[in-house]
Amino acid sequence: MSNMKNIAVIGGGYVGLVTAACLAEAGHKINLIEIDRERVRALGAGIMPIDEPGLPELWQRNCAEGRLQVTSHYIEGLLGVQFAFIAVGTPSAASGKPNLKWVRMAAKNIAEAASGSLIVVIKSTVPVGTSEEVARILAERNQNGYHFSTVSNPEFLREGTAVFDFMNPTRVVVGSSNAEANEAVSKLFERFDSPIVMCDSRTAELSKYASNAFLATRISFMNEIALLCDEYGIDVVKVSEIMGLDPRFGKGYLNAGLGWGGSCLPKDVRGLIHMAKNHKIPARLLNAVQKINQQQPLVVIRKLNRFLGELQGKTIGILGLSFKPDSYDVREARSLAVISLLEKQGCYVKAYDPVAMKATAKILPEVTYCSDAYEVAKDSEAILLVTEWDEFKKLDMKELASLMKIPFLVDTRNFYDPLELVKAGFVYEGIGRPRVKSPTTEAILVD
Repeated sequence: MSNMKNIAVIGGGYVGLVTAACLAEAGHKINLIEIDRERVRALGAGIMPIDEPGLPELWQRNCAEGRLQVTSHYIEGLLGVQFAFIAVGTPSAASGKPNLKWVRMAAKNIAEAASGSLIVVIKSTVPVGTSEEVARILAERNQNGYHFSTVSNPEFLREGTAVFDFMNPTRVVVGSSNAEANEAVSKLFERFDSPIVMCDSRTAELSKYASNAFLATRISFMNEIALLCDEYGIDVVKVSEIMGLDPRFGKGYLNAGLGWGGSCLPKDVRGLIHMAKNHKIPARLLNAVQKINQQQPLVVIRKLNRFLGELQGKTIGILGLSFKPDSYDVREARSLAVISLLEKQGCYVKAYDPVAMKATAKILPEVTYCSDAYEVAKDSEAILLVTEWDEFKKLDMKELASLMKIPFLVDTRNFYDPLELVKAGFVYEGIGRPRVKSPTTEAILVD
């Protein structure tokens, strides 16, 4: 590749691993810098610390072809590179303020260990003004007279499709006041067929928060519409379908359900609210979006109360624990909020997830973790479908219903066909879905 560049990627977490593997696949030579030596050893052996489809194959191929290597040493990792991508975590406090400790540390280490002038690219999600702060750190720590430029290049990756998203981006955002640095970073992405938007660093930083906050807003909006659908006997799925056909809206993120979780949307909504608060902006819409999401698990508890009455001593089954299907991630998963509420009501909780039980058990050890959905169903008085894993579509629903003490299923993702489940013997409740009668059992779906 004629325009191949030497690039360091700092941080062996989710964003760093995907960025390193995909840039290597694009033909660049990548040094991944990760200070956790155990993780470095695992990565050197081709073992991924995250479960992301397509990433292990991409990683192993590019390591074998010599475009990708891992080190725990900044001096080694920065030797001869033209670009250093900062892709470290920025966890938020309860206030929403992002913790920039690792970003600052990466900037300090780059300044002290660089072997020449380079462009520092901030891939991490960071508040407005961080690129300028990184530039100050680089200048203060620069002891060798090298020239450092900073560029903001936010990621727009979805867990479960991150490799596809990186290789097929809807847009690449490159933000800096330095036009030459912007141009140089944009050329790294020339292979990818997508619009490249050049702007200043503050615009780039805010664009990431605004994008995720808008996705969260769409979901919370549909959950509020679902409450109306419950009262009027309207199917929110059909409402969503009609709205999604409007080209002004599009179909994405219009599904009512248990709400949004994961590592990005909650953190970014809190971060945007925190930035607004710092400037005495009330952020009324964002606060409402967050509040709706926080209250959504209570909607499910009310459905259980209405059908089962007092929940003390009841056995409730949970299908799905990760915040979304095809992900091991339980960070701010809605399952955790629902289970916590059930435990407070004195329920005995059983759960199954294809990949996320080990991670959940560290947070909720009192839950009984089962080997499959049928074990969850046995003697349960209700099942909550929480994460819409594909394997849950393939279950024998008649057998599942027969194993339960009371065949009551709350579909918190509107994943199933209500009539099919009623025919299988369930009393079914979705989120914002109408009443349905079984032609054989006359079982009524009460929303």
